[in-house]
Amino acid sequence: MTQTGDNVTWLTQEAYDKLKAELEYLSGPARALIVAKIEEARQEGDLKENAGYHAAREDQGKQELRVRQLTQLLERAKVGEAPADNGVVGPGMVVTIAFDGDEDDTMTFLLASREYVSETIDTYSPQSPLGSGVNGKKVGEDAQYELPNGKLATVKILEAKPHTG
Repeated sequence: MTQTGDNVTWLTQEAYDKLKAELEYLSGPARALIVAKIEEARQEGDLKENAGYHAAREDQGKQELRVRQLTQLLERAKVGEAPADNGVVGPGMVVTIAFDGDEDDTMTFLLASREYVSETIDTYSPQSPLGSGVNGKKVGEDAQYELPNGKLATVKILEAKPHTG
């Protein structure tokens, strides 16, 4: 899954289906469960000092936020194939970089939306400092990005291949 612009999120069919199923669960069965919890806690009496009620309401707020996030994401999703294998770093690409040009000190990551979760590879958002620094660069080029301490780091793009998993 990757961002292809500010308003479009590219998703594999598998990722789209997974997020759609999560939305359906949160909008249906999970919503009914949280409403029942709130009602049960409300029956216990004074709402000012009712920790169960307040916890259930907080859970409801978090759940509704996730429903809104998923709804917006899926509304602007584009389901399709992986990006072109042209050596240009972009969303949906697995990127290998070398720090300060040292080809022994490398890191490989997926440049993708924060919604993409993978147990097999680290994911960096195109909006992150590293992501925005390497986005649009070609294999062999250097890229700079700002470290948390304000200093600039330089990396060399060693490889950029479409993510297939």
